[in-house]
Amino acid sequence: MKGILKIAYKLLVNDKGKFAALLVGITFAVFLMVMMTSMFAGILHRASATVVNIGAKVWVMDPAVNTPANSIPMPDYVLDAVRSINGVKYAVPLYSGAGLAKLQNGVYQAVTVIGLDDATLFGRPDLLQGNIEDIYAENSFIVVRDSEYPKLGKPQLGTEFEINDHKGVIVGIAQVSVGSLFGTPTLYTTYNRAIQYIPSMRFTISYIIVEPKSITAVPYIKQQIRSLGYEALTKDEFIRKISTYYKYQTGLGMNVLLMTIISFIVGLSISGQTFYTFILENLEKFGALKAIGAKGSELIYMILFQATFTALTGYGMGIGLAAVIITLAKLRLPSYAAMITFTNLGFAFVMVLIIAAISSYIGVRKVIRIEPFDIFRG
Repeated sequence: MKGILKIAYKLLVNDKGKFAALLVGITFAVFLMVMMTSMFAGILHRASATVVNIGAKVWVMDPAVNTPANSIPMPDYVLDAVRSINGVKYAVPLYSGAGLAKLQNGVYQAVTVIGLDDATLFGRPDLLQGNIEDIYAENSFIVVRDSEYPKLGKPQLGTEFEINDHKGVIVGIAQVSVGSLFGTPTLYTTYNRAIQYIPSMRFTISYIIVEPKSITAVPYIKQQIRSLGYEALTKDEFIRKISTYYKYQTGLGMNVLLMTIISFIVGLSISGQTFYTFILENLEKFGALKAIGAKGSELIYMILFQATFTALTGYGMGIGLAAVIITLAKLRLPSYAAMITFTNLGFAFVMVLIIAAISSYIGVRKVIRIEPFDIFRG
């Protein structure tokens, strides 16, 4: 068997033109599939930025909420009711809304404002500059240094601006785990200042973030909150809900799926046609092997080896090319959201195996019907 596979390898690589065409087809298909799914994964990750950065274990919200950006205000009594539930260690309000900042140069910039609980500041970001206590000073805000930070003119400590006709002062520069998705800079302040500066409806609590006394208390907490007519989700459940929304209730998921399918079809058509041509051109060699005693199963192993070797080599080259492009793009474009995950790699690997299987099937059907007599008679 080792000798048969060695012959198959030499037959494959010696035909440099066909081998290169096979690699290019599969590499290009893998590259496109990984790029599309990586961009989708990056968008979903950034869509959950608020959930990841705040880090609360349980989120209480209106059942109609699909994303952190579209919160539905809740009345104050819900906060009191949540705090009274057995198993709740503490619960604090969180404000999330949009404001309009006027910079010193007169330019207006939309911003996302996160209002933290005045007493605990739960969910506060890690500061790079400034002191967290300064957030209690008059007109104080903390700005997040992420890909959207330059849109505010790269403010420093003490920089003044206006937000919804109120004076604002930068007292801290922070970093967060996940940057913003929607192209708006993020400002942190206290809850009471946020609801004072940002116009809102009669109710002002966007979310209630809960710290349970233990993990075992979470199901009971969720049940009690459900009886109030609201929804409680763990951090992971909220992230999955956001992902589900973007996948199935927006055009984003379908567009990415279509582009991925097109990439698969492109790779399959190029590799399938090229591999079939390769088999036709080497038909005499396969017939000669069969004439000198090679079994049909051994010829099948040869074709499977050739298709698998080509597919895996193209897979590795496609992944490498995608990783290089994404890395370079992130260096030049800080707001670029693509990220390669194990799910993306696994999906692309399965697609490559399917391409290899179909290409092998095309080749096997042709080779298995070879009759040595016909080969030598020609």
